Order: sequence, then structure tokens, then C-alpha cells
Amino acid sequence: MELIEISYFELMLAGLLVILLAAVSWWARLGIGHRFLIAAVRTVIQLSLIALVLEAIFDAEGFLWIALMATVMLLVAGREVANRQNRRFARGQSFAIGTFSMFLSGFSVTLFSLLVIIGPDPWYSPQYAIPLLGMMLGNTMNGVAVSLDRLTQSAWEQRAVIETRLMLGHTWQDAIGYLRREAMRSGMIPTINAMATAGIVSLPGMMTGQILAGTAPALAVRYQILIMLTIAVGTGFGTMAGVLIASRRLFDGRQRLRLDRLQAPGKGW
Repeated sequence: MELIEISYFELMLAGLLVILLAAVSWWARLGIGHRFLIAAVRTVIQLSLIALVLEAIFDAEGFLWIALMATVMLLVAGREVANRQNRRFARGQSFAIGTFSMFLSGFSVTLFSLLVIIGPDPWYSPQYAIPLLGMMLGNTMNGVAVSLDRLTQSAWEQRAVIETRLMLGHTWQDAIGYLRREAMRSGMIPTINAMATAGIVSLPGMMTGQILAGTAPALAVRYQILIMLTIAVGTGFGTMAGVLIASRRLFDGRQRLRLDRLQAPGKGW
């Protein structure tokens, strides 16, 4: 079945719906109408630019270009993790923690998928490597961001409880253990919910795109199962790594709670 092309005029019709939603939100005094418009403009610009970049990379098929693209994706994702935290660590530590956690989980799971499961030739083929890494980083970024924000905010709100536990002789791991577990759960729950409802409530994006492109539904489903399972693993390990590293940074070598390492809300990353 031939893929139906979408013209720029038809994309503008979809854009009018966003403008309509922004107008309704302004009428309802929600205060987020301008955010819808800015997000829509960013989506159009960013996706248009990435299309040009991907076409150039696909033509070149050079490992260095793909590695550069992957590095940029990782750094941007790390910055987003830091920006989404209400109380972030000072001196760019939130950026470092988020970036390292996503590198540790996202890159390792993506490499395993490429080398062991899919096996393209070459293994870094941009047709497979960049989309897989993009989906992995996008979902892992959300999990890490949510979990770190939950951890730091909860530690700030319950600092008296944590310090009381420390005075009673608990180690720092015990004093913050319950907050750590809640933060990890918060980061993983969206992925678990997405897996639980896939195919019944929602049709995942990759599978939908492949079917629209003419791929047989059975093959599209197998790819989607692979993606969702690897995303779950990457998000889970990334979330746990980020929370473990961040929770340690909340204490010094003498096991004292150091919330002075967190910036006040609204400060730069």
C-alpha cells in the first residue's frame, strides 16, 4: 500500500487546531495558552531541522557523525533533566547526574539491542541506531527527571524527619531509604502504565508509524515489543542509577544532610 503524502497546507490545518486550543485555554484563563503555541513552534522547527540533519547522516553513514549526533542528543537530554527539577543540585551537578545515568542505561541497552538482537550491518547503521537511541533517551529522560525531582523535593520537605533519623543512629541510607524508593517508583510508573495499556488503550507511536509506512502489522508489533521492553529496562536502570547517585550527594562524608547543595526554585542549572 502506497504511503499517502501530507502537504504543508495539511500540516497548517493541524496547526490551526493548536491555535484553537490555545485560544480556548486563554478564554478559560488557564495561563498556558502561550506555552502551547511556543511548544508547537518549537516542535515544527526542531523536527524540520532534525529531518535535514538525519538525511545528511543517512547519506554519509559515518560512525563519527552518528557518534556526534548521539552525544548531542545525550547532552540535550541531560539539560532537560536538570531544567525539570524544582530544586536542583548546584554547580551543574543535576545535569551531570542526569547525563551519566542516561548514558549508563540508555547507551548500554541501545548497544545491546543493536549488537545482539537486531544486528544491522554495520551495527551503527543510522536507520536503526538513531531512532532506537532517541526513543530510549526520551523515555529515560522523563523517568530520571521525575525521580530526581521527587527525591530532592521530598528531602527538602521532610528534612526534619531525615535529620531525626540520623540523630537516632540510622545511617544515611536508612534515613532516606523510603524517599529513595518512592522516587524510583515515581520515575518507573509512567513506563509501567504505558506497557500495561499498549495495544488495548493505545497504539504506540513506532508501531503506528511503521504501519502507516506500509510495514506488515505483525513485523511492526515485534519491533514495538522490542522497543517497549528495552525502554522499560533503560528507564528502570537509569532511574535507579540517578536516584542512588543523587541521594548520596544529599549527604556529606560524615553522613550529615546537606540541603545547602540544592538551589532554590527558579535558579539556573
